[in-house]
Formats: sequence, C-alpha cells, structure tokens
Amino acid sequence: MNHQPKTIYFVSDMHFGIPDRTSSQIREEIFIKWLDAISEEASDLFIMGDMFDFWFEWKHVVPKGYIRLFGALAALSDKGIQLHFFTGNHDMWMFSYLQQELNANIYRKDTIVKLNGKKLYLSHGDGLGPGDRGYKFIKKLFRNRFAQWLYARMHPNFAVGLANFFSRTSRYSNKAKNAINIVREQRLTDNQEVYAKTVLTQQHIDFFIFGHQHTPCSRKVSETSILFNIGNWINDYTFLKMNNGNISHYTYKSGVMEEFSGLKNDD
Repeated sequence: MNHQPKTIYFVSDMHFGIPDRTSSQIREEIFIKWLDAISEEASDLFIMGDMFDFWFEWKHVVPKGYIRLFGALAALSDKGIQLHFFTGNHDMWMFSYLQQELNANIYRKDTIVKLNGKKLYLSHGDGLGPGDRGYKFIKKLFRNRFAQWLYARMHPNFAVGLANFFSRTSRYSNKAKNAINIVREQRLTDNQEVYAKTVLTQQHIDFFIFGHQHTPCSRKVSETSILFNIGNWINDYTFLKMNNGNISHYTYKSGVMEEFSGLKNDD
C-alpha cells in the first residue's frame, strides 16, 4: 500500500456502547463532529481497533445503532477518503460489512505500510511482547473459526446481551482496581516497546502506531524509530495526525483540534 497522501489520521479505542447508551451517544456525537472537521484535508483515516466495545456480524444481522456514525463515515468515503479499520480485541468479529458498505480496508493482523515516505508498523497493540499468556489464549480462542461459528448460532438478542453483561462486569471490577490498571497500562506499554525493539532487529521502522493501552504516549525505541500509543476516545479524545512525514498527538476534547499536552513516557 503506497500512498502519497496529504494528511493522515489515526484514532483508536472509542469503545462506543459503554458505559451506557446516553454517555456513548454523547461521545459518538463529538466523534462525528471530528470526522467532519478532518474531512477537508484527510486522505486516509486509520481506525486502529475497538471502535465498538462489542461488535459481531451475523450473516444477515449486525448490532443495531450507530446510524449517524456510519453515515458520517460513509460521507468521508464518498469524498474519496480511504477508510482503514483494524480489528481490536473488542471488535475482532468484524468481517465484511464495513468493507461492503463503506469501501473500507479491513486488517485482522499487524501491517507494515509506507506513508509520506515513512515506514509504519500498524497494530491494535494487544497481546504483544512477553507474558500475558492467559489473554493470548483467549484471543486465539476468539479468533478460532469454529468458536465464531458456534457464537453465530446464538440468537442476537442473547448473544449481544451476554457480551454486554461480561463487558459491564469487567468494567465495574476494573473501577475498583484503578491502581492496578495504572500498573497494567504501564506494563502493556513496556510490552509494546519490547515487541517494537524485536521488530527493529529484523528491519527498520520509522513509526510504530498502537492502540489498546488507552494512555496516550510516545517513546523513542531507537535513534530513528518512535512508538506511539494513540490513547482513547473515552477520557482524552486523542488522535494522531501525520503530514510531511511527521506525526503528532492531538485532542478534540474541547471540540477543537489542538495538540495534546498530557503525553506519558514522552522522550
């Protein structure tokens, strides 16, 4: 994939659907305004996973809702802006629907691209680096075709309700473990850095772009390589903007695009 784009945007971890319908719709409305704001200069938009807190495509059914979101994304596609979706750990069951409806490219594994003369390693960022064997096993199970076939046999009313129940249960538990989550986010970033350095032993990469970890950060992983974690659209409303071979963190939290000043681990 070789582009000569004007401006490229990267965003991740919106988790639309949580914590409740009203709160999610407020964030969705802000996101739609942001999509409109970038429409004049963007050539490509990379959504790096977990756009939804839960997503599953049956053969003839998708989860209801998100009509305005899909309309805004369709408007970008109709203007000639190329959409790229990476599946995350919350929406890994994304198949062909968005490809057919939005002319989007769907990526189910890590991908290396060349953009603006730079080499980028793109990934949702989950399950990278050492450890986390339990999660890696679950991820492998969820990606198993037979497991997906079994889940698809459930009626959507039950299947979506079950997924939402487990998501809420996990998040209520996590709120009670805030300090543990901070340590976990640091570990995830460290694992991503270890992984990036392993990749660099095999080939040069200018920029690593990851999501998943939710804390916006940039780290210099070699003299010529930088790792970016995009952040989230739950608290920080952060995204990355690339033009002329340079990448910077921005936020849309105030309804205006401005550089983000709260980076963690910024070297």
